[in-house]
Amino acid sequence: MKALITGGAGLIGSLIAERLLAQRWKVFIIDNESTGMQANVPTGATYYVGDIRNPDDLRKSVPEGADYIFHFAAQVSNILSYRDPNEDITTNVMGTMNVIRLGYELGVKQMFHASSMALYGNPQQLPVSENTPVAPVSFYGISKLAAENYMMAWALRKDVEKPIPVTALRMFNVYGPRQSLSNPYQGVISVFIANLLKNEPITLFGNGEQTRDFIYIDDVVDAWMASIDNKRAFNRPINIGSSTQISINHMLDAILSEFGHTRSSYPIIIKPELSGDQRAIEADTRVANDLLGWKSRVPFRDGLARTIQWARTQTV
Repeated sequence: MKALITGGAGLIGSLIAERLLAQRWKVFIIDNESTGMQANVPTGATYYVGDIRNPDDLRKSVPEGADYIFHFAAQVSNILSYRDPNEDITTNVMGTMNVIRLGYELGVKQMFHASSMALYGNPQQLPVSENTPVAPVSFYGISKLAAENYMMAWALRKDVEKPIPVTALRMFNVYGPRQSLSNPYQGVISVFIANLLKNEPITLFGNGEQTRDFIYIDDVVDAWMASIDNKRAFNRPINIGSSTQISINHMLDAILSEFGHTRSSYPIIIKPELSGDQRAIEADTRVANDLLGWKSRVPFRDGLARTIQWARTQTV
């Protein structure tokens, strides 16, 4: 089997590539390295530095064609989306459209879309299921909703001879080893860890009582692998989270503790809450349990300890 992974030099895409290579797949990766790093690309993958906004780059990245497309490439920072909404539109929406068209040109068997918890906005009830109304409150969430909708709408077209099934995994707060420690806009856990490793003050936006559903990277990769050729997962979104709410304050205290600090012993800068910030979120993962035979297995403190252990070996 042959797979194209867009954004495959990032955290999740590169680990998916490793799993596929271990199963003797041929793997093609395209990444513009805006957040991904070539060092993440596993040995054996064919790597092309390019941008999904350029259809020619996409075609060049798969010289031998592909049977499956895993679509991770996106502008994923909420902060940056407010600074330049056009970046969200051109990458997350128009770039996704280019990926869809390439899939139809190649006649792939299945496409996978990295969707997001941001689609749910600030729901009235928790946990959120796939039937919870989507109402994104951020520019980023709006662009990810549009991308998911385009993916699904193409899969359900009546004027296409052979529609391609799509599986959209709505991922919650993914964290773990290999998440960038140099990108201040990618992953709050990695940002805080990097601050501590560099002895920099930690910036906390809002009162810290916002809650998140942190899901460890190994669990996330398991979910993606369980979706391959799984007809029960065709043409539907699936939540991938830990089904546990953890406040930013609790998460920060846990990280400080791992480094031997408390709030009173480490500098913390309080700033106003960010635009588009979700107040509370938690995943209902019963659909993933049922359709994929999947559930999260790594408790937060275990995953955090593994992540910090890895981070201490990195140059920041």
